[in-house]
Amino acid sequence: MTRTISAAGGPPERAPHTRVRALNDRAADPAGGYVLYWMTTARRPGWNHALDHAVHLAQSLARPLVVLEGLGLRYPYPSRRHHRFILDGMEHNRQAFADRGVTAIFCIEDRNGAGTGLVDRLVEHSCVMVTDQTAFPFLRSLESVAARAPVQSLAVDSVGLLPLSAADRTFPTAHSFRRHLHKMLPGHLHALPHPDPAGASTLPGPAVLPDLTPWAHCIGVGELPPALDLDALPIDQTVDATELRGGADAATARWRRFLNENLDHYAEGRNHPDDGGSSGLSPWLHHGHFSPFQALVELGERYDWTPDRLTPGGRGSRTGWWDLPEGPEAFLDELVTWREVGQVFAWHEPEAHTWETLPDWARKTLSEHAADPRPETYDREILENAGTADPIWNAAQRELVRSGRMHNYLRMLWGKKVLQWSATPQEALETLLYLNDKYALDGRDPNTLAGVGWVFGRFDRAWGPERPIFGKTRYMTSDSTARKLRLRRYLERWGPAT
Repeated sequence: MTRTISAAGGPPERAPHTRVRALNDRAADPAGGYVLYWMTTARRPGWNHALDHAVHLAQSLARPLVVLEGLGLRYPYPSRRHHRFILDGMEHNRQAFADRGVTAIFCIEDRNGAGTGLVDRLVEHSCVMVTDQTAFPFLRSLESVAARAPVQSLAVDSVGLLPLSAADRTFPTAHSFRRHLHKMLPGHLHALPHPDPAGASTLPGPAVLPDLTPWAHCIGVGELPPALDLDALPIDQTVDATELRGGADAATARWRRFLNENLDHYAEGRNHPDDGGSSGLSPWLHHGHFSPFQALVELGERYDWTPDRLTPGGRGSRTGWWDLPEGPEAFLDELVTWREVGQVFAWHEPEAHTWETLPDWARKTLSEHAADPRPETYDREILENAGTADPIWNAAQRELVRSGRMHNYLRMLWGKKVLQWSATPQEALETLLYLNDKYALDGRDPNTLAGVGWVFGRFDRAWGPERPIFGKTRYMTSDSTARKLRLRRYLERWGPAT
């Protein structure tokens, strides 16, 4: 595969200009004490354009590299589940940076606002700040910090294979985005991030830090805060951690098992819950513990693939463009087309979670059928506790609550049934976002946000015949799902608790 890094793993280069965005108009200060990388969404020590850029600047300026990674309390539905997964990733990063000459600072809030001002203090003494470009939801806070910063502040995009800057608009359907992707992506596959940028570099250090006493109770330098106690944090203690562990090592292990055991059969097996054919990578992708760049490179190595094999023309075909077997083709369409169309939408539309941003045709047809009689209606408590009369839906909800995940195909049915059972489509949207963001380890992500939106017509087209409640949006039933999918073992596993 053509790559900007050498086969021997040479030092990282600066990120491509298409992935770097200036957040203010200030200059770097060569007299500053260090280069600061504020790691917010690409929470991994490799395959990360932002970390590449920060390492390159540290070497160019002959200054130490400081990485700040935080865990606050102001994200929606903070709980033991989400905190534990993020903390696993922080521990992995702590070990990785300790071995690579990086000064790592970890801030974990023990009360709302405990970390306020820490980034400003660190930026004030830096040469330059690098941070992660993100589609949603940290964009406003990044720009606010950069506006106050006395030095140059840069956001670097490691979100997807196609830079966000290469999509100048939103796309109404996956097909329209796929056409754009097929035209634009080949020109961006020559510059992939380094698998271990700090390990491949000799960094000056350690850094001399400013006085951080005001945050001493919630930070650790080179370690996690020693007084960390999940039981004592003001988070939802009822949504417990799952068996899944966060962090880049856990993500890579999951990916390589899928690559070696399931990818060849992904096109057929992914839809059948009993087959276990899905990748299951979304929690690690959401938290930045796994990179699509790593997936592409390692998939390319397995199938002896390079970008030279891409089919020219950009016609938007779902299969054949990558010139790979059916399984890898289907997987890359999910990883790239379906994941990145949601990222692009959220990048251009900060209110991507709202009813008002759904397609005009979808809002119109759903509104026209809002008063249609419902066969049943369930309040949020019944839904949350999997108390409906539909055993397939209940099993999917139990999987979400107990494991933090839901089978991809069943998530579509899960959403369509909530639309059918809610008094209004707006109520259904609110319920789905609540359940998804509270329990799913990939909740609050532009990709799963797009999945919830798809229930209401986002990235889809009008379908016929027009039906009660659904109007012209796509229709799904549990009976048809039971006929199509292999579900017996799935229903046994996620049946009512005994």
